[in-house]
Amino acid sequence: MRKIIIASMAAAAFSLAACSEKTQDAAGETADSMADDAANAGDAMAEGAADAADATAAAADDAADATAAAADDAGNAVEGTVNAAGEAVDKAGDNIAEETKKAEANDKQ
Repeated sequence: MRKIIIASMAAAAFSLAACSEKTQDAAGETADSMADDAANAGDAMAEGAADAADATAAAADDAADATAAAADDAGNAVEGTVNAAGEAVDKAGDNIAEETKKAEANDKQ
């Protein structure tokens, strides 16, 4: 009877050892799979960050170009206003000179 119990215990021990080895193999495969998934996620994140940086740089370039164009337009508008004001002053000066001549001519009569 004692030999049967010892043999049963030995068989159970071998069974547990085999099961444990399968469990260890499965756990190892799971760990490898998790490491691959983490590496792939890291690569995807790095690529996404690079794409975002490129898009940000392109947007900054576009904004700089738009700002330069707006500054040019504003400069042209200011120049046009100054020119128009100068012409108005010249015309007013001419009108004043003409009216002054008329007034002097009337005074002489």
